[in-house]
Amino acid sequence: MATPVNVAGPPDGLGDYAFEMAASNLRFGTGATREVGQDFANLIRRLDAADRSQAKIGVFTDPTVAHLPVMRTVEESLLREGLNFVVFDRVAVEPTDKSWQEAIDFSRTSHLTHFLAVGGGSSMDTAKAANLFSCYPDADLMEFINAPVGKGTPINKALHPLIAIPTTAGTGSETTGTAILDIPSRQFKTGIASRALKPTLGIVDTLNTATCPREVAISAGLDVLFHSLESWTAVPYYERMPRPTNPLNRPAYQGSNPISDIFSKWAMEQTVKYLPRIARDPMGDEEARAQMLLAASTAGIGFGNAGVHLCHAGSYPISSLNKGRPKGKQYHHPSYSPDVPLIPHGVAVSLTAPAVFNFTAPSSPARHREAAAVFMGERAGELSRVRDDDIGKVLADEIRRFLDLLDVPRGLTKVGYGPGDISKLAEGMLPQRRVLDLAPVLAKDDQAEQREQLSHILEQSLAW
Repeated sequence: MATPVNVAGPPDGLGDYAFEMAASNLRFGTGATREVGQDFANLIRRLDAADRSQAKIGVFTDPTVAHLPVMRTVEESLLREGLNFVVFDRVAVEPTDKSWQEAIDFSRTSHLTHFLAVGGGSSMDTAKAANLFSCYPDADLMEFINAPVGKGTPINKALHPLIAIPTTAGTGSETTGTAILDIPSRQFKTGIASRALKPTLGIVDTLNTATCPREVAISAGLDVLFHSLESWTAVPYYERMPRPTNPLNRPAYQGSNPISDIFSKWAMEQTVKYLPRIARDPMGDEEARAQMLLAASTAGIGFGNAGVHLCHAGSYPISSLNKGRPKGKQYHHPSYSPDVPLIPHGVAVSLTAPAVFNFTAPSSPARHREAAAVFMGERAGELSRVRDDDIGKVLADEIRRFLDLLDVPRGLTKVGYGPGDISKLAEGMLPQRRVLDLAPVLAKDDQAEQREQLSHILEQSLAW
C-alpha cells in the first residue's frame, strides 16, 4: 500500500491560485488563405458519414471586405474543394446588438455547421456570436453577455468549428475568446468573454493587409499597443477575486501572469517599432505589415488570457456615446464613411492612455518603468535618474509623444467631448466589470470612490 502523503491544498485567501493559457491554433504565412478550403474539407471528413452531406459553411464578412481580393481567394478555395457555403456580407463595422441579432438569425435559419470569419475584429466577433447562438437556439442575446449588463451564463458546450482570417493587424480576435458589441440603448459597449468562443484556427496572411488604408491600419495598431500595455500592467492573477469555485468559472481575463507577460511585452516592443513605419508607408512596407500582424496575434494571446483594463473600459462609452450625439457634435473618422459617426476602437482606447498609466504606475513602478523603456528606445538610460514616484508621468509623456507620431487626436476634446460629458462617460465605464476588476489602484469596494477616480482620469484626458 502506498504511503499516504499530505498534499498542500490551495493557499488561504480570496485571490486565485492558478492561471490558464488558451489560444487558437495559428497559421502565419504569405498566401496561407488559399489553404482554407482544405482546412474545412479536413474538418468535415471528421464527421460521421451521414453528417458530411449536411455540412454547410457560413462565411461572415463586411460589405467592403466582400469585394477585396481576400474574398475571391476564400471563395475559390472553398469551391475547389466542392464545399457548400453561404456568405453573410452584412457585418457592421463596430457591431451593435441589432447587427449581431441579424447575423444570429441568419446562422440559425441557414443551419450552419461550420463558420468562417473574413475581416477585422467586427467580422470575427460577429461570427463568434453567430456560432455561439446557433448552438443555443433558444437563448436570447443577453444570456451570455458579461454581467452585470447581461446574465453572464457560462458556455458549457462545444461550439461549431470556426476559422478566422484577419484583414487588419489589430484586435487579435483570431486568437481569443472575446467578442465585443455596442448596445446603443445603454450607450456603451460590452461583450462576451469565454474560452469556448475562440476560433479553431486563425489564418494570418500578410497579403490580406496590403489594401488596408493608413488610418485604419493606425487605429488597428493602437489596439495592439494597448492590448499589450494593459495586459502587462493588469493586476496579477493571484490578486484577482473572487477565486472560482469551479474551473469552468475561471474567467478568460485572469490578470497578468508569467506566460501572458512574454507575449504582451514582445507585442508592445514590435508595435512601438513598426507602427510608425506603417503610418509612413501603410501598404508598401511589407516587413512592417508582417511584424504588425505577428504583434496583433501575439498581443491577442497575451491579453486574451491576462485581460485589459482602464483604456478599454473608457473606450466603450467614448465610442458608443458619439453615435447618439446631435449630428453637429458627432465625430467622423476620416478613414470611414462620412455618413457614419465613428470613433474607431483603437483611437478611442488611446485617448485616455496617458492619464491611465500615470494613474496605474504606483501599483508597479518597475513594470511601468520597463514599458517606458520600450517607448524611449535609445533614450532608456535616462530612466536611471527617474524616481519611482515620477515614472507614471514619464510613461504618460512617452505615450503622448508616440501618439503624436501617428496623428492621433490629442484628447477627448478633439473628438467632440467636453467637461460636461465626464459624468456620463464615467457612468458608461462603471458596468465594465470584467476589465475594471483587473485595473490596478482602482477602488474595488467603493463605487463612489471608483466613480471619482474614473472621472479624474477622464478629466485628465480632455486635452494633452
